[in-house]
Amino acid sequence: MKKTKYLIPFLISLFTLHLTGCGPGLYDESTTKTGDYKYAKEAAQCDSKMLTGKAGITDEVKSSSDTTYNVRTPTNYDATQAHPLLVVFAPAGMSARKNERFTGLTHKATKAGFIIAYTDRIQLSLKALEQLGKVPPEIADQWCIDKQRIYYTGHSDGGTVSSALAFMEHSRGIAAAIAPSAAGMSGKDLAEQSCPPPLSVMVIHNSDDSHFPGYGKEAANWWAACNQCSQTPQPSPLKDCLEYQNCSNGVRTLFCEKPGSHSAWPHLNDDMLNFLKEQRKL
Repeated sequence: MKKTKYLIPFLISLFTLHLTGCGPGLYDESTTKTGDYKYAKEAAQCDSKMLTGKAGITDEVKSSSDTTYNVRTPTNYDATQAHPLLVVFAPAGMSARKNERFTGLTHKATKAGFIIAYTDRIQLSLKALEQLGKVPPEIADQWCIDKQRIYYTGHSDGGTVSSALAFMEHSRGIAAAIAPSAAGMSGKDLAEQSCPPPLSVMVIHNSDDSHFPGYGKEAANWWAACNQCSQTPQPSPLKDCLEYQNCSNGVRTLFCEKPGSHSAWPHLNDDMLNFLKEQRKL
């Protein structure tokens, strides 16, 4: 069996990339939006008396693994109604607050009924991955989360974390789907890993990424093989995306590419949120 020890040289080889594609203030993410609860009849229920998470904005939550994150809920957060959770892992050198401004996801996600969380920067290592993997379950212990609808995204290091947590043995099986962006995992890196059970994946990678050129397509091919899909992707209804067909267990596997450098968030937010909210854990 392939072991996660193969991640060690890969993680050591990553270098710090400070992203400047979106400066502070470009997005007003200081408030959340009223959530759309059209999906409410399908969602699980929570005992609100057992939950301590508050509505709106909660900053600098410290996890048991000493990781810091921020949480945003819809303004009309109902602690009895289970919500989909999107965890956004940070690029290298970027705080949770800057990551929020960089991605511009808060308004759209909370309006769509998501609870969204942003982790703080953390230097990548196997220990860091173990720490970050504890964040989603801890959020689900404090806020009313549908545990069948937990999702990961993030850019650069955040994309790498989203991917690694989905296939590493200690953390696989938590996410219902992932949407890694600009992840620093090549096809060679991924070939050293064992496949998780079938998982819906939306691989996002800018076409002009000179730091990790071609990594997105290589990663999409690896996920398609893991998901037992047809290996030739076809045009998708989602703009800028190709989709691998006939994946096992009905999961979906997409490769989405837009013009832009490594430092640019690809701004596929509407398509990504629509893709994620349709996926449930098998």
